[in-house]
Amino acid sequence: MSMSARRDGWQPRLGAVVDGQSVRFRVWAPTAKSVELALEGGPAQPMAAEAEGYFALRLDGVDAGSRYRYRVDGQGPYPDPASRAQPLGVHGPSEVTDPSRFRWTDQAWTGIELSDVVLYELHVGAFTPAGTFRGVRERLPLVRDLGVTAIELLPLGDFPGRRNWGYDGVCLFAPARCYGAPDDLRALVDEAHRLGLAMFLDVVYNHLGPDGNYLGVYSPHYFTDRHRTPWGLGANLDGPHSEHARAFLIENALHWLVEYHFDGLRLDATHAMRDDSPHPFLAELAQRAHALPGPRRLVIAEDERNLAALVRSPAEGGRGLDGVWADDFHHQMRCCLAGDRDGYFADFSGKPSDIADTVTHGFFYRGQTVERLGRPRGSDTTGIPLRRFVFCVQNHDQVGNRALGERLHHQIDAAAYRAALALLLMAPETPLLFMGQEWAAKSSFLYFTDHEPDLGRKVTEGRREEFRAFAAFSSPELRLRIPDPQAESTFARSRLDWSEREREPFASVWRLHQTLLATRRALLPRVERTPVVEAHGGTVAMAYPDCLVVAQTARAGKVELDAYGPGTDWQLALDTEAPAFAPDAQPPAVTRTPTSLTIAFRRAGALVFGRQSQRTQA
Repeated sequence: MSMSARRDGWQPRLGAVVDGQSVRFRVWAPTAKSVELALEGGPAQPMAAEAEGYFALRLDGVDAGSRYRYRVDGQGPYPDPASRAQPLGVHGPSEVTDPSRFRWTDQAWTGIELSDVVLYELHVGAFTPAGTFRGVRERLPLVRDLGVTAIELLPLGDFPGRRNWGYDGVCLFAPARCYGAPDDLRALVDEAHRLGLAMFLDVVYNHLGPDGNYLGVYSPHYFTDRHRTPWGLGANLDGPHSEHARAFLIENALHWLVEYHFDGLRLDATHAMRDDSPHPFLAELAQRAHALPGPRRLVIAEDERNLAALVRSPAEGGRGLDGVWADDFHHQMRCCLAGDRDGYFADFSGKPSDIADTVTHGFFYRGQTVERLGRPRGSDTTGIPLRRFVFCVQNHDQVGNRALGERLHHQIDAAAYRAALALLLMAPETPLLFMGQEWAAKSSFLYFTDHEPDLGRKVTEGRREEFRAFAAFSSPELRLRIPDPQAESTFARSRLDWSEREREPFASVWRLHQTLLATRRALLPRVERTPVVEAHGGTVAMAYPDCLVVAQTARAGKVELDAYGPGTDWQLALDTEAPAFAPDAQPPAVTRTPTSLTIAFRRAGALVFGRQSQRTQA
């Protein structure tokens, strides 16, 4: 059975859909008395009213590449809310596309299981000098050779201006024109599959950007004042007419999975999607994604509430998602290594014992009271496979939401960074890398936008005010140090310099990532059991049946391990202080007895041991 055949079973209901020699246009505008289709270069044509507020029109002789807009009660014309392409920008005409014309070659691709996922998060515009889908495609072999198995693209829905993180998107179905055409994105996914890489997409359903959002001219029911978010009105997931607002979002999700062959979605800030309905939206979305024919699509949420129900099965009363970002590990590591204490970092100690607890359970907060909030946070994770929790030491938020966009390796010494990588990549949870961390890139990742001048000034002022409570930016003069999101130089500083990877000290960090991921594949194949994770002074030890990881988070220390079987059975597989990874190598001393291992660390570092039957070359 071909890939195209295995991927059918879903047909788009909204937007401009090519059907043989005709195109069907359909839009939801429940409060409108009339909607007209305005094809570029032709007269406006009335659309037929259908049940429940939909309007539709089928036209012969219209082909892919035709441009159009809608008039609502004589006003407009406006872009299509389900436009597949906006070649002239978010305020311009929509363009008819025909996904069936792209010749996919990924018929042999069978998808990816969660147990095999190693995520690599990237921003298309900042990933390469070209800043395009084609630019990403050219670098795919390097990402594959690193040992990554899945790429996660930051949001692609078209946005105003020439640069944006993607979280100000307003055309949810249209890939950002500055990155390339829709078929350029398909070619990227197709090539990734040829190389054995899965593709995930970050999608934003909790809000739309402030410029170019035309949903309101079609219906007041996409959003609701019953729920508020930090960005304004909440998505209407549970109020009057919510079934149609939900259908719009689910159609968007399925369109990325079917029309572009994405293997999974990362749902942004689901904690901001308030939903009191009997059948939660997230459960419905996961159910629909999982029901698609062909390879199983994975759905992962970003959610700060530490809700185990998100990844529990519907039979257990859960939402049935495949995974959830678990930022507690990141926060513990930053507190431990960089001494962060501002904001939510105040809720964490960074103690090795707390790091060990977080690795053991996926979340650190599992119902304990958070002093800063004055209420409990999180829920029990008992019985949940640890691969459902996504761990990182860097991501776009945790770097870009810092005032100066510093990466972790910019603020701690190289030995400590190497130890952190060993903990991340040898933990049982699903690891996520953020572009550039694999060679300790010099570039920052800053918050950047390209809004029109009046809105841009407000964004710049708001960005600097965010950091008023931070000691380093307590005065207006100090806040002027925060880069202007609107300046093109801010975006330029966020672009990766790939030439760094080819020279030291960057090349050794690349080798460490590559070797750690190879060691993970060799020693932790499809880990089902939770390892024994303990803290010994400044050391965290993770013990699997055939693998022992010992990471020293302090500058120096000595640890004796006698609880993990005969010391002579453990053979060294990897040392982060080996010369291949540390130009100024200071390997720890390892002493063996028949019953124990004693390790004397000269500074921060990590060792990975395998049983004699599982030895790996580092």
